[in-house]
Amino acid sequence: MGLLMMTGAAVASPDRVEGPGFDPGCFAPWNDEIEYLQWEPREGPHKVAIVNGFVGNNWRIQMIQTATAYAAQPEIAAQIEEFKVVSTGTDVAAQLGAIEDFINQGFDAIVTIAVSPEGFDRVIRLADRNDVVLVPFDNVLDTDKVMQVNKDQLEMGRMYGRWLLEQFGDKTEGKLLEVRGLPGNSVARDRHLGFREVMDASGGNWDIVEVVGNWDDGTAQKVTADAIAVHSEFDGVVVQGGTTGAVRAMLDAGHPMVPLAGEAENGFRKILAEEADNGLKAISIGQSPGMVSVAMKAALAALDGQVMPQLISIPIPATRYDELEAGTNYWPDLTDNFFTVNEFPACGVNITAREIMTNDAENSE
Repeated sequence: MGLLMMTGAAVASPDRVEGPGFDPGCFAPWNDEIEYLQWEPREGPHKVAIVNGFVGNNWRIQMIQTATAYAAQPEIAAQIEEFKVVSTGTDVAAQLGAIEDFINQGFDAIVTIAVSPEGFDRVIRLADRNDVVLVPFDNVLDTDKVMQVNKDQLEMGRMYGRWLLEQFGDKTEGKLLEVRGLPGNSVARDRHLGFREVMDASGGNWDIVEVVGNWDDGTAQKVTADAIAVHSEFDGVVVQGGTTGAVRAMLDAGHPMVPLAGEAENGFRKILAEEADNGLKAISIGQSPGMVSVAMKAALAALDGQVMPQLISIPIPATRYDELEAGTNYWPDLTDNFFTVNEFPACGVNITAREIMTNDAENSE
């Protein structure tokens, strides 16, 4: 248990405490400077809500399916009295209102993908006053006032850039296509910044064309096709999400096989397995929708009074074109829009494709 660092009059939940934290194999602190939080333990079972924002792409749909599947697993279901899911769209005020509603309804924990990295101070204070555990994940907040779960998005962007440079070898100039994610959130911003950081530091003369794919196959396919129509050819491509669509647009246009960095969509990996011998050299870097299960597990641990890192880091899984193995890191018999990384062994989390795909992404208010 951590040692309370604050004394005297009662303060709003949670307390800032000393580490180490609970189950560091699963809930690894982001770095050595991360502080630790602790809530008063309470008896379960608990009321848990998922407040999603945008739901218009396959990643978000699978995330909700995964959350529902995880909540139904016997060990987790025994800890949850009531489980609700709502998607509010891209409006910050709507998401804040939904979080506030769940707090006022007496929910114990709220897991959320923030529409914006800013503007949540009011609901954070409300959650603290009501002893509610608020856990942003994936698109996190620019604050240290709540426990958050994520992968290092800046590093993921750097991995994109390092992959292209590795494939380019001595090449020091060229035109690149960057298919960005959903505007206005921290993940799309940080991946972009990490990618640009590496490319700028290389000293090369890179003409980078940006388009917005919203992490969606259909949108990414259209904007990639449009970019090829305007610019003819690119020397390398980075796709934050919707990689299956972007690669299809390249194939449809007869675009030369060039180095590419993309997400972990099953469809992308199926195409990559088929086209690797034809010269497609790509890396598939995963931001798993299954991260929601780790965020839920962290929320339940916090409700048990465990000492938790303020910012929890999840490793970034990456698979190269020459490392693909059917049935291991991609599945020929599953749909293209299935995201391939859904196991977190260090956390004891394993959610099967069957469990995930039997659920839907509808609100359950």
